[in-house]
Amino acid sequence: MAKNSPGQFFNQVKAEASKVVWPTRQETVTTAIFVGIMMVILSLFFLGVDSVFGAVVRWLLTLA
Repeated sequence: MAKNSPGQFFNQVKAEASKVVWPTRQETVTTAIFVGIMMVILSLFFLGVDSVFGAVVRWLLTLA
């Protein structure tokens, strides 16, 4: 692999950075809302699973 000078490297980085497509404000807001909703849904799901497993373990410990 050929070595580049620091100047060439920074020019290549700038060229690659110019290809980046940033999301619009609407896309960012929509994605943030979706992430928030999914976070609430998954936290409730895992709260339920944890509660069920906790109840099962407490029940099993009463048998011993």
